[in-house]
Amino acid sequence: MNIGHKIKNLRIQKDLTQEELGERTDLSKGYISQLERNLSSPSMETFFSILEVLGISPKDFFDEKEQVQQVVYQNEDYTIYSDEEKGYEIKWLVADSNEQDMEPILLSLNEKSEYKEFEPSLSDTFAYVLEGSVCVQIGSDKHYASKGESIYYHALKNHQIKNNFNGTSRLLLVATNSYL
Repeated sequence: MNIGHKIKNLRIQKDLTQEELGERTDLSKGYISQLERNLSSPSMETFFSILEVLGISPKDFFDEKEQVQQVVYQNEDYTIYSDEEKGYEIKWLVADSNEQDMEPILLSLNEKSEYKEFEPSLSDTFAYVLEGSVCVQIGSDKHYASKGESIYYHALKNHQIKNNFNGTSRLLLVATNSYL
C-alpha cells in the first residue's frame, strides 16, 4: 500500500493544502510533502493525528477495498416528488445529490403552474429548457426561456420559475449549494 499517496488523495478530497493539513496537525508543510512522497514515515501518534484531521479511521484507511463510486444512475435510483395542487413534479436524478456540490433535477411544470419561490442564497442555478417555455423571476426582473435555451443565474435575490406555456414545460435544472 502506498501510504503517502493515500494521505495525499484524502487531503485533496478534503480540499486541504499541505500547509492547512500541517497547521491542523502541528506539522510543517515540508514534512507533509515528504510523507506524501513516501520520503518519511510518521510516528503512530502523528499518523493518527493526520487521520483524525482527514476524517478517516485507521481501519478504513487500511481497508484495501476501494469504495465504488456510483457513476451511472437509472430510473430506480431517482426520487420523485409531485405537488399536484401547485402543478409541478421534481425528479432528483442523483441519489443523495443534496449532499453534493451540485443537485441535478428534472422539473416538470403543468400549464400555468409555478415552482416554489426561494429566498436569496449563495447558490448558482443552471437550467436547460427541454420542452415548453418558462419565466424566471429574480427579484422584480423577469427572464423568459423556451425549448432549447439555457438559463444561468446567481440566487442573490428571491427567485422563482413559472410555466409560461400553454402546456407542460420541462427543465433540466442543476443547483449548487443544494436548496431545492
